[in-house]
Amino acid sequence: QVQLVESGGGLVQPGGSLRLSCAASGLPLDEYAIAWFRQAPGKEREGISCISASAGSTDYIDSVKGRFTVSRDDAKKTVYLQMNNLKYEDTAIYYCATDISSRGRSMYCKNEARPQWDYWGQGTQVTVSS
Repeated sequence: QVQLVESGGGLVQPGGSLRLSCAASGLPLDEYAIAWFRQAPGKEREGISCISASAGSTDYIDSVKGRFTVSRDDAKKTVYLQMNNLKYEDTAIYYCATDISSRGRSMYCKNEARPQWDYWGQGTQVTVSS
């Protein structure tokens, strides 16, 4: 059974940093892409970052480029989202997800036009507040 578990959320002041983790079980994480999403109160869920198998490609939405960095440690079966210079508008529940069709596709995040995110974690709350 595939399971994704996020951790690392918390309360941080504007300009601060957090590192989120997405730990996977039930699948060989190194072969799959992982995407990060977030959902703020009253807003739709948005995809913010993606990392392909073997870290062959990464992608970010404009609002987090230069501030967030996605990486993976396949030996630990974990994908990370390093978030720096956090802003009030980054407050949201953050989720990780994977698409089983991404297996082995090192350029998935750049090339996949219609991802189907099959498995999701339960989310971790990030609150940016002074």
